[in-house]
Amino acid sequence: MLVHNLSESNSIFNQYLAEIRDEHIQKDPLRFRRNLQRLGEVIAYEISKTLDYKVTNVKTPLGIAKVPTLTQQPVLSTILRAGLPVQQGFLNIFDKAENAFISAYRKYDEEGEFHIEFEYLASPDLNEKVVIISDPMLASGASMEIGYKAMLQKGTPSHVHLVAIIASRKGVEYVREHIDGSNVTLWVGAIDEEMTVNSYIVPGLGDAGDLAFGPKSDSH
Repeated sequence: MLVHNLSESNSIFNQYLAEIRDEHIQKDPLRFRRNLQRLGEVIAYEISKTLDYKVTNVKTPLGIAKVPTLTQQPVLSTILRAGLPVQQGFLNIFDKAENAFISAYRKYDEEGEFHIEFEYLASPDLNEKVVIISDPMLASGASMEIGYKAMLQKGTPSHVHLVAIIASRKGVEYVREHIDGSNVTLWVGAIDEEMTVNSYIVPGLGDAGDLAFGPKSDSH
C-alpha cells in the first residue's frame, strides 16, 4: 500500500493543519469545519492527478480548445459524523461525484473498553469505480478498516483512496496490515507517533466530531 504524507513537503496545507490543531482557533466551530473542508480540497486536488483523463473538445467564443477532462468522477465516501466537512471539501472539487455515507461509532462496555460498531451504509454501485473514503482521524485504524470492508459490499472498485487528516503511526501500520494494498492508496495530512489508551492521537487535535458539531451524549 502506497502512503502519501502531505505534511512532509511545505505547502499551504500545513497552515490549515496548524489551525485545526490550535486549541484557541478550535473554539470557532465554523472555522474548524472550514479548515477541514480546505484540507479535503487540497487532498482532492492531489488525488485528481492520479485519475484517468480524456481530451475533450470545448467550443469557446473564438474556437475549439482541447482540454483533458476526467473520464469518470470518483465516488466520495465518509464515516459519520466527523467526516462530513472533509467530505464537503472533496465534493467542492469533484462536484459531480456520487456520494456514500458510513455510520460507525465507538461502543463502550462496562469496563470502559470499546469496539467499533457498524450501523448503516448508503452507497451507489462501486464496480470498476474509483472510491475515496475519508475520516479526519486515523487512530487505531479499526474505523477505516470497517468502512473499507463495508464499501466492498457494494461492488469491486478499480481503486480505493483512503484519506485521513491526522493519523497515528499505529493506525497507519494497522491499515497496511489489515487492508489489501494492491489497489489501495493511503493519504494522510500528518502522522503522529503517540496514542492514548483510549485511542486518541497525541498531539492530534482532540475529538474532531465534537469540535465540528458540538459535544454528543455517550449513550447510544
